[in-house]
Amino acid sequence: MPLIEVSIARGRTPEQLRALIAELHRAAEKAVGAVPENTTVIIREIEHEHWSRGNQTIAERNAAAAESRSS
Repeated sequence: MPLIEVSIARGRTPEQLRALIAELHRAAEKAVGAVPENTTVIIREIEHEHWSRGNQTIAERNAAAAESRSS
């Protein structure tokens, strides 16, 4: 009974999220023989201000990139 949890930055379309769910289900079926009705997928969408790498949030990185493009 697999439980698959994914954290992803907010901003994907419902169609993209649905495709991700489908691919995760297929991967569980293929890798461990999981039965689809026994597989749970949880997707947590994280706000850009709440996700950081290298002490810079996604929002800060996006703002810096936009500023450099406009300069």
